Amino acid sequence: MQTQFGLIHFWQQGDIVTHVTALILLLLSVLSWALIVGRFARQLRINLAIERAPQAFWQARSLPAALQEIEAADRTGLYVGMARAAVREADAYGCPLAGNTASISPAQCATCGDPAKNCHASRSLGAGVSLSESVTRALRNYMLSAQASLESGLTFLASVGSTAPFIGLFGTVWGIYHALVALSGSTSVVLDKVAGPVGEALIMTAAGLFVAIPAVLAYNALTRANRLVMAQLDGFAHDLHAYFTTGTRRPAEPYSVPTHAAAGAAPVALARRAA
Repeated sequence: MQTQFGLIHFWQQGDIVTHVTALILLLLSVLSWALIVGRFARQLRINLAIERAPQAFWQARSLPAALQEIEAADRTGLYVGMARAAVREADAYGCPLAGNTASISPAQCATCGDPAKNCHASRSLGAGVSLSESVTRALRNYMLSAQASLESGLTFLASVGSTAPFIGLFGTVWGIYHALVALSGSTSVVLDKVAGPVGEALIMTAAGLFVAIPAVLAYNALTRANRLVMAQLDGFAHDLHAYFTTGTRRPAEPYSVPTHAAAGAAPVALARRAA
């Protein structure tokens, strides 16, 4: 009599440990694929924003118009948030470029001793900090939060890619153990007693690899994409810093990332100050 072996047969032959292991792998697969699809869809929107947002900002004729243009071109909020963070910090210091055209007299800044700073700096914890340092701090803090947002979910993918093969290996070992137990009281090898546990073990190995391989590939691809996005944001942050501290306006030209940045070079730290 022929016995049909399939997934349903292996599931029926398994015990509670096998079922729990299979459900864990299934849950990890569903969560990782949902995260992969969502992150790659977001990455497509970020790529469109990289091409459009900086040009839309620098081609505008005024700062309010630039904020409106970049908000329309950036659906992700990365460039919009950075521009608004720089504008808020510059406006707090009374920078004319940020829309506050009130003149600042030396008498108003007598407490800090520097006519280039207004009373906002002398009344806050950042007393004695120049406009350049304040804008640098605001942009750096925004880049840190943007990096944390871009890297959300990557730890889960890395964990799935590193642990799923071992979870499948556990199911493999448990299936082989069942096969040995089935043979312990037999004087001859019986296919019905061995095929189920061995097949169960092989399926668990394949399931672990099926869950781990897409997670590892997606993690590597998203890590590289995030590195390029951070390099783009770093360049835009330096241009905003130069504009609000020196009034120099960047020419409207597309951003480009050097080849070595794609090979693993980290974005330039936003710690340099304008001369």
